[in-house]
Amino acid sequence: MGRLRYGPAGKPITYKGPMEGVPRYLKEIGLDALEYEAVRGVRISEEKARELGAEAESNGVLLSMHAPYYVNLSSPDSSVWEKSIRRLVESMIAAEWMGAYVVVVHTGYYKGNKSKEEAIKRAIDGYARVLEEAPGWVKRPSLSPELMGKTSQVGDIDEVIAICQQVDRCRPTVDWAHLYARSEGTAVRSVDEVIRVIEALEKNLGKEAVSPLHTHFSKIEYGKGGERMHHTLSEKGYGPEWDIVCKAYLETGIDGVIISESPILEKDALLMKEECEK
Repeated sequence: MGRLRYGPAGKPITYKGPMEGVPRYLKEIGLDALEYEAVRGVRISEEKARELGAEAESNGVLLSMHAPYYVNLSSPDSSVWEKSIRRLVESMIAAEWMGAYVVVVHTGYYKGNKSKEEAIKRAIDGYARVLEEAPGWVKRPSLSPELMGKTSQVGDIDEVIAICQQVDRCRPTVDWAHLYARSEGTAVRSVDEVIRVIEALEKNLGKEAVSPLHTHFSKIEYGKGGERMHHTLSEKGYGPEWDIVCKAYLETGIDGVIISESPILEKDALLMKEECEK
């Protein structure tokens, strides 16, 4: 059976203290993953990043990083595209300092392009530029395009696969809530369906894509066009159901990292761990 790691997207809501103290706190409460949120810009210093990385390593916590939201690698506007590349290079450098194994990216939007295919090609070129411009000593983190929750965004499962097939050091981030919302509730409805997604990733991208598979989970509210708002696991009337995804992980035996994007972060990460261990 594979190893499943759980943790929050950002600083736990029940923790009061500096960011570099989070890994010890997570270990104390029974979690072993952390996604550092640089969503409003990469503002961590090298000293603090290295301190966070050392604390994560000593406490057995696997680090990932979420890059800034202000990225659009599909933009036909060269100024937006270049700024996006710079922000991702900064993210890769900070991720290397802290030892994060992936940098999660919201790829961009179709808008402004003549076709979806053109938007995807623009994104692939952008990801390649990020790797070209990152310093040679940045060796650990992979770029990780996220499966997105709105139909206006580049990032359905086939597009994430296509990007990672064309870009070196690229591995997927599967947000199960986003997949559910993007499909307006028609996806992530059965264990077999989730297994098919996992198998498609492994078949097209190789064993490394699921060793571990980097994922996000929460319940989510959706409307026409997809994602609206994340919800807690206990809230009724929203999906997807965690037990479906958990059973798929257990049946496939893959390693997985499950980052809670619930409004109550580590509390739902612990609940997911508890329910899956049953």
